[in-house]
Amino acid sequence: MWLMVVSVPLLPAIIMISSRYRVKVATLCHRALAWALRLVQGRVCVRSTHAFVFSKCTHGKADSVLETFDLYGDTHPSLCIGPQIGEALDEVVRRVHPSRALELGMHCGYTSVRLLRLLPPAGRLITVELDPLTADLGEEIILVAGFKHSQFQVLISSSAEAIPTLRSLLEPDQGTSEGLNLVLMDHDPQQYLPDLLALEREELLCPSGCSVILMYRNQRAEDLSEILRHIRAKRDCYCIKSELQFMIEIFYQKENTRVER
Repeated sequence: MWLMVVSVPLLPAIIMISSRYRVKVATLCHRALAWALRLVQGRVCVRSTHAFVFSKCTHGKADSVLETFDLYGDTHPSLCIGPQIGEALDEVVRRVHPSRALELGMHCGYTSVRLLRLLPPAGRLITVELDPLTADLGEEIILVAGFKHSQFQVLISSSAEAIPTLRSLLEPDQGTSEGLNLVLMDHDPQQYLPDLLALEREELLCPSGCSVILMYRNQRAEDLSEILRHIRAKRDCYCIKSELQFMIEIFYQKENTRVER
């Protein structure tokens, strides 16, 4: 009885606190559930996509691998970016002509194959994937497409853990500035800004120029507001190169390098 008497005056405060944090708790629960669903669906999708592409494509032919991916995507749910976004990505890669590229988020290996087939003979792709199953199956698809381990490396890790280790993996290009010429972010959009800051901090972006591609296939462009705000605040080294549906290209170049050139 005395407990009820004491608690009655506290009811307004209890209601206010519960209502204030109810939204935050609900948001956290929603994010956790969405992440779990993406993980389960992603595993199923990766397994079925890999089996289809592995059995239907012509081994050793990158274009056949991509065509088989697209054929699968016509009739099944797929995590691949598809031919329309893929062609837009191809245009960027051809224009940038990167020698060192980084892919964050491997999915089924589709984008890895698209990138590798456009890199120069001495080019190298580092792809980072958090899920071990996705990484293993994606790596096998890259090998099926005809590429060798000397041309790429798959890191099974979170992007936050992988980025500080990349310096030792990047072999300096002869006669060119060190660093990455192309970065493709196609993992968790909430990691885009922290990962870009980490790339800056580790000085992994090529000072003479690096294109950073932000994918947002299942999100709205507004969901990239934090990283875009950061880019617009650093106009001395960043600019938005192009904005397409599901893809934004930003360009990084150090100011002193720009003046020299």
